[in-house]
Amino acid sequence: MAEAVANVARRINATVEEGKDSLDLSNCKLISFPDGVFKVLRSVSENISVITLADNEMKALTSKFFSTFTQLRELDLQGNVLTKLPDAVAEMEHLTSINLANNSFSIFPDKLTEIATLERINLEGNSITEIPMERLSAMPALKWLNVKSNPLDSNTQAALQCPHNFDILSTTES
Repeated sequence: MAEAVANVARRINATVEEGKDSLDLSNCKLISFPDGVFKVLRSVSENISVITLADNEMKALTSKFFSTFTQLRELDLQGNVLTKLPDAVAEMEHLTSINLANNSFSIFPDKLTEIATLERINLEGNSITEIPMERLSAMPALKWLNVKSNPLDSNTQAALQCPHNFDILSTTES
């Protein structure tokens, strides 16, 4: 545990001291985004455009996370145990890519469809059965959606077969 805490501290200090625009806290055994990190990163949070929290044990992210890192362009949350995102995710005006692969989503996080800048959504390896294709089709910037390895229902699978203005990766049963 102490080693994991030290690892997080080292990575955060490097981001602050080197004025990096990214924060990588992947593989840190995190169950949530540490509250103390908000204070430490307060002076540089506006500069951070990429955050990687992949391969942790996170069950949730708070609204505070999204209201703190307002300039975020890429967010990698793959390999956690997330089941939902807070409504505040819809306020991410610069977010272009979100990786939610291999989490525990059973419902498509609808608020993602409200992010006008979002180009890439990766939801591979979750437990989602339905996808809001109409809302996704109305997203102005969306270029790529990955819903492979989800137990999509037959209506959703049929909707995925129709032409769309973005690329779709899915696993369809023959």
